[in-house]
Amino acid sequence: MFIILMLIFVLQSVWLYITELAGKDLEIDIIGKFLLFVTPRLVVLVLPLTILLASIMVFGGFAENYEFAAMKSTGISLQRAMRGLSVFIVGLSILTFFFANNVIPAAELSFHNLRRNIAKVKPAMIIAEGQFNQIGNINIKVDGKRGDRGQYLDSVIIHQKKGNLPGNHTVYIAETGELTSTEDSDILQLVLYNGNYYDDLQPKKLEEKRKYPNVKSDYKKLTLNINLEAINNVDFDNQNNFNNKYTMLGVRDLDYTIDSLNVQQNIEYGNFSTSMYNRSTASTLHLNIKPVEDKVFEDKDFIGLFPNKKKVQLLELAINAVNSTNQIIAIKQKSFFQSQKKINMHTIALHEKFAIAIACIILFFIGAPLGALIKKGGIGLPIIIAISFFLTYHFIGIFAKNSAEDNSLNPMIASWLSTLIMLPISIYLTSRATKDRSLLDLDAIFIPFKKLIQRTQIDKTPTLKVFDENSEAFFQLNEYSNKKLIDVLKNYRQYGLGSTYKNTALHILNSRGVSEQELRFGGNLVNVTYESALRFKNNYDDNSKIGLLFYGVSIVMLLSGGILNNNNFPIIGKILIGIGVFTTLFYIIAFIKTIISQSNFYKTLNKKVITHSIIFIILGIPLYFLYVLYFNQKIKEDLKQIK
Repeated sequence: MFIILMLIFVLQSVWLYITELAGKDLEIDIIGKFLLFVTPRLVVLVLPLTILLASIMVFGGFAENYEFAAMKSTGISLQRAMRGLSVFIVGLSILTFFFANNVIPAAELSFHNLRRNIAKVKPAMIIAEGQFNQIGNINIKVDGKRGDRGQYLDSVIIHQKKGNLPGNHTVYIAETGELTSTEDSDILQLVLYNGNYYDDLQPKKLEEKRKYPNVKSDYKKLTLNINLEAINNVDFDNQNNFNNKYTMLGVRDLDYTIDSLNVQQNIEYGNFSTSMYNRSTASTLHLNIKPVEDKVFEDKDFIGLFPNKKKVQLLELAINAVNSTNQIIAIKQKSFFQSQKKINMHTIALHEKFAIAIACIILFFIGAPLGALIKKGGIGLPIIIAISFFLTYHFIGIFAKNSAEDNSLNPMIASWLSTLIMLPISIYLTSRATKDRSLLDLDAIFIPFKKLIQRTQIDKTPTLKVFDENSEAFFQLNEYSNKKLIDVLKNYRQYGLGSTYKNTALHILNSRGVSEQELRFGGNLVNVTYESALRFKNNYDDNSKIGLLFYGVSIVMLLSGGILNNNNFPIIGKILIGIGVFTTLFYIIAFIKTIISQSNFYKTLNKKVITHSIIFIILGIPLYFLYVLYFNQKIKEDLKQIK
């Protein structure tokens, strides 16, 4: 299973990097290295999915073939059956940690170094569409690439440096371009067609710069020669050219790097605060001003002490100072954001190495009990369930890490969030499987509410009382034939009689030589159809009452929450809306259980009912009170007709 999934993910990676491999005249060993180095990073995706899928398939197959029943008959519990695999999974998780800490960083280093070296050998590869790319002493941006080697370029923009001067002083713009070079040449020729260029002149004398600040020109064809001698010194076995990426570091290096980055960031914060404090000149104010206590002036608007012209100058000076400070803060804010993002990414990479190991254990304790509960092995349903759980786990992790990049979420929490969410699920499923219970027991949710409803009900538990032999009721029953007594025994509820009539009829039949066992075997002791229908009716009554309770609460909460939210009470309004949504979910569950109980009732009677219609169900959700009023009376009448 692991090999199959790994092959699928490797093929996906090949498709992802196909533009860097296809048609570039790369040697087979270079392509082999490329695939070899990209494979380890896929293990952190494939291994958890493999564990989850394999455990569901294996334990689902056991349950489907009744092998768990055979184990339990010999005294082997589910915990004991999982014990050996649990030890294996723990060992595998430890091995996964060491793999993530040692093998993956080395593979990432080799992978990035290989891609960088391929770009040196094939310069067209380093030009990514829609962004600026550094080649030699130029920055080039293209909207599209064509040709078998990507040599034809569309909408070319080039910024070129001029010697050792900082900045890009020459700009070329062309409609199309072409990369031409020989295999052994250190010169890359870039031919541009139908464009113009701008050259910002840098003369030594300022007067000349004022006379001739720049040069502009149009061209039909222009050839640029780019020296690649410095970057064509390629060694595909050199793995020390690119080693500062967080995915290429182990736990020890990440911990050291995070500490160093935090220290560096604190220094930058300190320098910035000192710079802003010095910029405010607060520390030197006492050197230029000697304050004197004035007992006459009491106006807090000290600006009124100055003439109007001076006021304008002071206010303009203050505004300029504030605007300048805001610009500096905005620039520094971006710099601090990038430094914090770098720290967050290193922190995520550190905790991910531990989280992936724990995730393997947790996903096993999801897959194994889940397979035992669904009792389905093989390829079909287990794959759907496994992929659903894995995608949930994976996407939660992705969203959490994306949120942690901009510090919206703590990076440590982001690394563990998907694993922590899966932990209670694994505990719940393992508990349900070991106790041999169903996957989801909705009845357990409504037990407290059923107890609340049933407190007001009269206990209708039948007693064993019989009428006195001298009573009129006993004399009347004693006059009945056995057939009529059996009818009273079976249908006393339909006749509106109490349990005393039933017990008396049974007593008389026993005295006439008709035993209770004989009545049971003949199907004359209990009206099975009626009792089954009565049980489903009672379930319907309980679920409909609970549904009405949640229906009313949800409407009140949603309406009151919406009113308060639109009338300057947003906090209380949102709380009430949240409660309303929560109770609405419970109402939907109660509505579904009501329909199931009603459907079972009419199945017992071999009757079809209109609630089997999807349209009726959809209309019944908002109009639940009308639904209950109608079917409460209808079910009661249909129950009386059972004989």
